[in-house]
Amino acid sequence: MTSTMETTRPTGLIAIDREMARQHADALASYDGAKLTAQAIAASLKKNGSLLLLGMGGSHAVGRAVEPLYRALGIDAIALPLSEQLGQPLLLDGRTVIITSQSGESAEVVRFFTETGGGGADTFGLTLEAGSFLARTSPSLVGAGGSELAFAATRSLTVSFALHLAVLAALGENPAAALAALTSPEGPSIDAALAALDDVASVVTSGRRLQGLAEALALGLTELSRLPCFSLEGGQLRHGPMEMLGPAIGVVLFRGHDRTASLVTSTAVSAVETGAPVIIFDASGEEPVAGAVTIGFTPASGLAAIFAMLPVAQRLMIAFADARVENAGMPVRSTKITRSE
Repeated sequence: MTSTMETTRPTGLIAIDREMARQHADALASYDGAKLTAQAIAASLKKNGSLLLLGMGGSHAVGRAVEPLYRALGIDAIALPLSEQLGQPLLLDGRTVIITSQSGESAEVVRFFTETGGGGADTFGLTLEAGSFLARTSPSLVGAGGSELAFAATRSLTVSFALHLAVLAALGENPAAALAALTSPEGPSIDAALAALDDVASVVTSGRRLQGLAEALALGLTELSRLPCFSLEGGQLRHGPMEMLGPAIGVVLFRGHDRTASLVTSTAVSAVETGAPVIIFDASGEEPVAGAVTIGFTPASGLAAIFAMLPVAQRLMIAFADARVENAGMPVRSTKITRSE
């Protein structure tokens, strides 16, 4: 690893710090303010029994993270990149659709509504911007605090999850544990994990039921560090890609208090055997894995686990990038709002 030897914090990271500092308060306010629209979405889901979650980038990672939570409530949920839906569309008849776009202005969002003639009565939006194209075009869950200004999604992810919590609560899910995680966030140290990743050239993230969270972290790591970090669902990592592992490839795993925990454990054991540095974000309540660095949390699953782990994973991603890039947080090839396909 090459240290940037900075004496001042990059402007882009200062902007991210500001977003992160307010994310818990904005998430709680978003949950409280979303109840009416959440009830309308819940009514649509109860009628249809089927959910299509569409988004790009971090918005798609949000869909991937909540996909299993809706399925657990009997909803046939699937998350797709919005670009994939535009090119190889699933039928929308009989489906409730939630389109997530933090800006509400991305090129794919505009094209979706143009090509579908408005999306239909069971199409809803999820955005941070009340005046956006998405919010004007479709009944929308709108997060508190307005648009996220910093590059790389942090606050926008937490707020988006809080909006989904409102829908899940309207469907009958008990939100108490998730709200407690937002109200009293945990702050375990990331120092040992950061040191373990000191000499890696890339990071692969993985999970089972928490795979969407792993995908969100991989995206942020790539955007901020400009290294080719990526995510593979735990089973997919097992089927061949273990060949890439070794001391130069960091592995970050997410283990929750659910029936997939043992599978994450076995992956961690195998990854340690390759010599790869292994980090486990662990809310499983299970024993730590020998040879891996454990970042521990109170046992939790679902959105409670996500709300506990996400801010800590964000801290790791930011510190990892700050050690490698002089102007981390300032995009050189991308923009916050992607207006071209």
